Amino acid sequence: MFVHPDEDPRTDGGFRGERDVLVGYLNDQRLTLELKCAGLDAEALARRSVEPSDLSLLGLVRHLAGVEQYWFRQVMAGQKIRRHYRSEAEPAGEFTGAFADPALVADAWATWRAEVAFAEELVARAPGVHVTGTGGDEPVELREVLVHMIEEYARHNGHADLLRERIDGRVGQ
Repeated sequence: MFVHPDEDPRTDGGFRGERDVLVGYLNDQRLTLELKCAGLDAEALARRSVEPSDLSLLGLVRHLAGVEQYWFRQVMAGQKIRRHYRSEAEPAGEFTGAFADPALVADAWATWRAEVAFAEELVARAPGVHVTGTGGDEPVELREVLVHMIEEYARHNGHADLLRERIDGRVGQ
């Protein structure tokens, strides 16, 4: 396991009310990403899964920073933004630009943490999960975004589990 159960920062459920359930499970998924990456240097974080894939733990951190940015800043808050790590010329830049450079790793974590903080603040200030964001193609409720984010993290944390096992043999919950 990555962490002893007594030291695991994640909850074991027990949330009450729709918002607390959604926010609680999303927070646990975010913590899981951090646990999957814990203790690795830039080289290990940037290690690709298998050829020809460009999937890496660092790429996942960068990708999830972009997912947080898109759904909470653009779709829910309606901000006009320039996407992190990707462009029309490099649509997979989150992954293709994930190199074994400590500065890139620090930037990825700082960017991810800033996007998570923005999302947490937006959700905390929302009068309810029924509020609708209009920055996307169609109006979408905050509850749907939160469910989508839980799904997004759960899927990618599965990838992170396999990547971590390939890096150093560690498996975890």
